[in-house]
Amino acid sequence: MQAIIDAVRRPPLAAALVAVALACMTESASGDRVSARAAAASDVMVERGDRGRAVRSIQAALGIPADGIFGPQTGREVRRFQRRKGLTVDGVVGPQTLAALGLQPLDSRSVHRQSSDRSLPRALRRIAECESGGNPKALSPGGTYRGKYQFSRDTWRGLGGKGDPAAAPESVQDRMALRLYRRSGTAAWPSCA
Repeated sequence: MQAIIDAVRRPPLAAALVAVALACMTESASGDRVSARAAAASDVMVERGDRGRAVRSIQAALGIPADGIFGPQTGREVRRFQRRKGLTVDGVVGPQTLAALGLQPLDSRSVHRQSSDRSLPRALRRIAECESGGNPKALSPGGTYRGKYQFSRDTWRGLGGKGDPAAAPESVQDRMALRLYRRSGTAAWPSCA
């Protein structure tokens, strides 16, 4: 206690003690901020359609071309990696998959969400999720229903589609589903309407 009183009587020493105390407080406060930031960053999930630095890092760790776009190839490689490591095979890169890849938690600013289907009616987004989990390459067990909206080949052709619905680009599947939805509402998807 006497040292503190003496320090107050000597302004240069008092200033030094105050500076040290402030530095300790600042370090502690910034450490808490870093911890809070790290905790928030660990919640960042990267999935199909996302873009950015985080996707490039994931692709590099997987050993595939790092173009920064989480497309079908990246999704396949993520699922393959998750299967090999005994993780939940969902094709989404969250904290467990990041750790298994040896990557640090992600900063949300390093991930850009791609929202190509935001212009679709909410009902169609729900139908795609129900029918295929939003997977444009999905096939029903018997192969009768195909693609993101599980089109039969007859329905697909009737809408003007060519070839296999599951082989068509997702944007084409969205366009055909929107065409069908405008014709008959949700009646074409009775299990998911």
